[in-house]
Amino acid sequence: MVLISQQFLFSDDYQGPDWHRTVRQDLSHRLQAGSGFPCTFSQNAFRQQIIKFILIEDDSKTELMQLADGLAEYVSLSRKWDGKLSTAHPLVVAFSQAAIESSSASDYHSFGWKMLQQVHQLDQQPWPQSVSKDPHEPFWSMCFNGMQLFVNMSSPAHKIRKSRNLGAHFLMIINPRERFDIVAGDNPAGHKVRNSIRTRLEHYDQQPHSLQLGSYQAGDIEWWQYGIVEENCQRTDRCPFVFKGDDKTAD
Repeated sequence: MVLISQQFLFSDDYQGPDWHRTVRQDLSHRLQAGSGFPCTFSQNAFRQQIIKFILIEDDSKTELMQLADGLAEYVSLSRKWDGKLSTAHPLVVAFSQAAIESSSASDYHSFGWKMLQQVHQLDQQPWPQSVSKDPHEPFWSMCFNGMQLFVNMSSPAHKIRKSRNLGAHFLMIINPRERFDIVAGDNPAGHKVRNSIRTRLEHYDQQPHSLQLGSYQAGDIEWWQYGIVEENCQRTDRCPFVFKGDDKTAD
């Protein structure tokens, strides 16, 4: 098994590398009660100790396979979800500074998309027929092992968007796409949840929330929300993700 439970990672018995301990210390600081972190779902998951982890040492092929195997394991676990928030395990993929270290948020985002592209190339399951293969189209999302996923890229380079800075390492926080549709969908109850979180977001970051934050069910572009830019501006850039088979240069 590649997945590491929060209970084990945060236990006194855990004997991992020093950077693993830094990750858990940083998360404890940001997600503890009273920290003001805007995503209450993340805080609740941390408090209930239900977060799963994949810890990646570098960007070698061996570690990439670890990432793909761990992600497949996470998808299999997520398919058994019983609909309760208490069993909705988020996934944190943490990368060591040997894998990526930069002063630029865009560098971290580029690395994150490189990782997503490479695990996509390793995916053995068909892309869901209901999901667009073009990230510039509405209703696209990252998929792996037949499941739609939402990916939040957080890095130490975020100085303005502090809500996307979870410490000294690059993290990808991954959840099944459907959970957002259930708890914060395009309906009155979902709008209330989104508005509450975005109000907390603006208070935490001390600035208006990103213009790229939207609603998947309303057809808003999804990939922009994976790596939020520091500036509060409209985006026109193109997603680096390419559906395999459409990428003529892919291995």
